[in-house]
Amino acid sequence: MSQRSLTLVGVAAVAALTLSACAGGGSASGGGGGGNALDVDLSSLATTTEPGTQPVAEVTWNLPYEPLSLDPMLTFNYAENTVDANLCEGLTRITPDLGIENALAESVETPDDTTYVYTLRAGTTFWDGTPVTADDVVYSLGRQVGAESATYWADYFQNVASVEKTGDMQVTVKMTQPDALFAQGMSSAAGAIVSKAAAEAAGEQFGTPQGGLMCTGPFQLDSWEPGKAITLVRNEAYWDQNLIPKVEKLSFSFIADESTAVNALRSGDVDGQFFYLPPAGLSQLQNSDATITFGESYIFWSLRAIQPEGTFSNPKVREALLAAIDQQAISEVVFQGASIPSPVLTGPAYYADDEAGALFQEAFDSYEVKPDIEKAKALLAEVGDVSEPIVLGVQGSSAVHEQTASLIQAAGQAIGLTIETKVIPVEQFGNLYFDETAREGLDGFFTTYYGNVTDPLDVYTTFMPDSSNNFIGYDGAAQELTEARQTLDPVERAEYTIAAQEKITRDLPWLPMGDLPVILVQNNAISGATASSAYLGYPWAATIGGVE
Repeated sequence: MSQRSLTLVGVAAVAALTLSACAGGGSASGGGGGGNALDVDLSSLATTTEPGTQPVAEVTWNLPYEPLSLDPMLTFNYAENTVDANLCEGLTRITPDLGIENALAESVETPDDTTYVYTLRAGTTFWDGTPVTADDVVYSLGRQVGAESATYWADYFQNVASVEKTGDMQVTVKMTQPDALFAQGMSSAAGAIVSKAAAEAAGEQFGTPQGGLMCTGPFQLDSWEPGKAITLVRNEAYWDQNLIPKVEKLSFSFIADESTAVNALRSGDVDGQFFYLPPAGLSQLQNSDATITFGESYIFWSLRAIQPEGTFSNPKVREALLAAIDQQAISEVVFQGASIPSPVLTGPAYYADDEAGALFQEAFDSYEVKPDIEKAKALLAEVGDVSEPIVLGVQGSSAVHEQTASLIQAAGQAIGLTIETKVIPVEQFGNLYFDETAREGLDGFFTTYYGNVTDPLDVYTTFMPDSSNNFIGYDGAAQELTEARQTLDPVERAEYTIAAQEKITRDLPWLPMGDLPVILVQNNAISGATASSAYLGYPWAATIGGVE
């Protein structure tokens, strides 16, 4: 993206932001902001960092919060997957360049559009030395099938009819209908294989500090001290010789306050961390003994509409507000230059290097990302009365949330919308995703979101009417999304998905506000961590080593 001057709205918003900061608004401990531009070239994002060559006794990595569980089927979030990616693996796995490769499966065959036959790789074992069997695979996948399953990955299993052992080293999955996302989704934690014996013995405590874990990855769980640390140690018997760790011990701390985390990285008390939002003070690390790498990413920043009634429930109001928002100002002021304006929710990271990807890129290029105040005013004129305020939920102690809200309030004021904010304490903000009562009195809230595979459909299925993330019951693209999911040919699927994207981008159940890179910080004494969004599913720490 080329740099350009801020528009009038952007300048006004920056001025308003400056005044509020002088008056004591904002929080130094929140994520992002502060106006300190980072030295980053977002036109060339990394997928890997140079592998370290030397053995390392211990690496300490920080997480933004303590995981709730390490059972793979309960790990749909940043901290959980950051740890689990090094512990548990599936029949296939995502790669640093956001492709898919075989892992515990030696081969995957599709004799017809509703059948997947997985042949297991010989000689793979769990950490306790027991072999990985077809029974373990049937258990791991089968426990996620059906409406009664507790899995967080239910969307990938919605069309699974059966998971059966069809040979000593073979498992066959039958679908009720063609499903373009199932096989791709198995490269995420949804497809991770656990020991049936260990999981059944631990019961509901499997994946907790009390119940432990049993997987096959390059690191194994050594200990979990609640509130203190999770410690992994190298799996000396790991099957993939290219990914045997040089790090003997990988310890995770749980520093939630971002300023404290930045100071720990500066001092060397912590060796690394992945950030999905730029924390305040991140620019300070550019002059420290740490290296910042900006990576290829599925993550995007958006504003969700969450109520079926009120001013913000009108698609034209949302379109008008988006037309008034200066995404470049959001990038420069809020994200320190570390975000990429985007007209759609799924930007180029989701586009494969093939004919289908070219179609998505062409569609992406057909949109413009620039504020248009006159268009916004004309849209509101069609609506009529917009005097009822729009109330947005803002996460407490987050400069990213607070400063984005300031910019959007200024944009709204410029076109005649009254936008108010309600601060939600950080420990309660997560309730907005799951508890309808927590969303009462709000019209929208800010959120990061990410898909798991290189296919925009993976994100857009969120807008199926029955999706748990579709708070307003949006159904404007249901037909196209249904057709896309049932279409296995990538080019035909892209055509259906682009048709759905056009409607979603018109109706804006979520407002796109920029793509966010993965922000990887590593102490200069080490190198090798995966820099792309693959760190959430690929053993990103297996290539870390010391730097000579």
